[in-house]
Amino acid sequence: MTTPQSGPNPRRWRALGLIAVAQFMVIMDTSIIGVALPKMQTALGFSQENLSWVFNAYVVAFGGLLLLGGRLSDLFGAKKLFSTGWAVLAAGSLVAGLAGNVTVELIGRAAQGLGAAMIAPSALTLLMMLFGSEPKELTKAFALYGAAAPAGGTAGVFLGGVITQYLSWPWVFFINIPVALAALLLTPSLMPAVPRRTGRIDFLGALTVTAGLAVAVYAIVQAPQAGWGSVSTIVPLLVGILLIVAFVAMQMRRSEPLMRMSIFRTPNLGAANGAQFLLAAAWIPMWFFLNLYLQQVLHLGAFASGAALLPMTISIMVIMITLAPRLIAKFGPKPLIVTGLVLLAIGLGGLSLARPDGNFWVDVLPASLISAIGMALAFIPSLGTAISSAPPEEGGLASGIVNTSYQVGSAIGLAAMTALAGAETTGSTAKGLTDGFSAAFIGAAAIAVLGALLAVATLRFPKPAAEGELTDARESASV
Repeated sequence: MTTPQSGPNPRRWRALGLIAVAQFMVIMDTSIIGVALPKMQTALGFSQENLSWVFNAYVVAFGGLLLLGGRLSDLFGAKKLFSTGWAVLAAGSLVAGLAGNVTVELIGRAAQGLGAAMIAPSALTLLMMLFGSEPKELTKAFALYGAAAPAGGTAGVFLGGVITQYLSWPWVFFINIPVALAALLLTPSLMPAVPRRTGRIDFLGALTVTAGLAVAVYAIVQAPQAGWGSVSTIVPLLVGILLIVAFVAMQMRRSEPLMRMSIFRTPNLGAANGAQFLLAAAWIPMWFFLNLYLQQVLHLGAFASGAALLPMTISIMVIMITLAPRLIAKFGPKPLIVTGLVLLAIGLGGLSLARPDGNFWVDVLPASLISAIGMALAFIPSLGTAISSAPPEEGGLASGIVNTSYQVGSAIGLAAMTALAGAETTGSTAKGLTDGFSAAFIGAAAIAVLGALLAVATLRFPKPAAEGELTDARESASV
């Protein structure tokens, strides 16, 4: 059984640094390709409609296999799976960087997603092992870990701009390799040994849920071209839904499921995962289309486009590390989740007003900073609640579920907003493109509002706590 350590690990803060780097890298890989997409499109022959699959191939594999990663973490030990994930991520990055055509590129991206699906849940399990016995330190650890995720997503855009401008697009993948090698060298000495458990692995369940997600995302992405009522849209969408339903049915029958469905009876676990899902579904389309607006409408270069989003990264990191833990301790998670989602919606609404002849200082900076503040406030408490609500022995499963929620939300949100933008784009002129981007921002704002409303309705905490609501949530789940 995986349980927190009885006393503080003297290497815990250095280990947390590596865990934060892991989270930074796996999320950065979702965004670092953004600025490089036009170059990749020309070099590899992607169509405009299929270009989003450079993102989706990674996210679908990441999100679809996270439950398997969480199960493997519990069965084989988080430390071992953490190292294995880095090796797979490095191999996938090499393939993606060396790709000479669309097929090989997507294979490499999917392999990166598989590696990330091993790293992410094992990293969270290791974090709980290192800090689970110290509630005050656990909140701080979550803050640093949480800051690494959106910071990685936003910083990826900036780094992608630098790399694309001064090197070449394959280096947005090659950059992972030296980091992975360093992680492989440091893991044995920094990470605690985690006892493995006995049990079976539901590979069929993992294949079913991943295939269902991939087919559903494919249907949504190609719907604007094929038509929402066409057979080529309806059939794969129904197949995807049926596969996901089949996955749930299998999990309910199996004695050793990939995802124990009864875990969602744990107070607040389902609600917090729902908040993570909708937060990602609003946030990821924002940076995707904002980056396109900067390059295709404002005509900023790769480096300038990445630098334009740097204020968001700095704001997120400062708020998550310095302010969010104090606010959680004072007000509890629910007010922060709701407030953060509302601010994200307001920021997205501001971005929807961007003009075809606009500029960064008026049309981008104010609204993007409001969005960043909202993300920073909502991410930490929803993540911490989702993880801390589960029993300690199911840390890998809880980590897999919350990471799945975020990544699946990213994939579905981007697919839906891509479809919406495609339907509203009125041409290749600045105005035509801006019409599509504005529609995507409005749609993402609606998702954020929905997230805030659901958080109000579904999150339940018995009382505010001086030590923070996350501790109360975990204690109530363990009783």
